[in-house]
Amino acid sequence: MVRPLMTDVVFLAQKAQPATAQDAGIADDLLDTLKAHADGCVGMAANMIGVNKAIIAFDEDGTLREMFNPVIVYRKGLYLTEEGCLSLQGQRKTKRHRTIKVQWQDRAMQTHTKNFTGWTAQIIQHEVDHCNGILI
Repeated sequence: MVRPLMTDVVFLAQKAQPATAQDAGIADDLLDTLKAHADGCVGMAANMIGVNKAIIAFDEDGTLREMFNPVIVYRKGLYLTEEGCLSLQGQRKTKRHRTIKVQWQDRAMQTHTKNFTGWTAQIIQHEVDHCNGILI
C-alpha cells in the first residue's frame, strides 16, 4: 500500500525502534511507496511513511532492496555532496563516504554484511541516517 509521506521534522528526528519479522508489512508498504515516487526518489526509510521502525528500501542499480535494522560498520573516503529528501524541502549539503560496509537483517531476521560503493552507498547512508533520527 502506498502511504502518505511524513514531513513532521519532530517525528523524523526520532531514533527508529528495532524492526522484527512481524514488520514485513511495513517493508511492503515502504517498497510500494518508493515505487510510487520512483521518478524523484531512490531510497526511503520507514519513518518517511510515518512508522518508527529501522527499515530502509532503496534502488540498487535498478533493483529495489530492503534492509531491516541496518548498521554501517565501516566507512571510507569522506566527501561533501548535496542531497534532497522527499520529506524535506530543497537540497542540503552533507558528508558521505564512498565505501561503506553494512550489516542488516532480512525479513527472516537472517544477518547479512556487504560492502557498497558510490551512489548506492550514498543512498544507504542517507536512509540509515533517517533510522538514527539524523536529517540532512
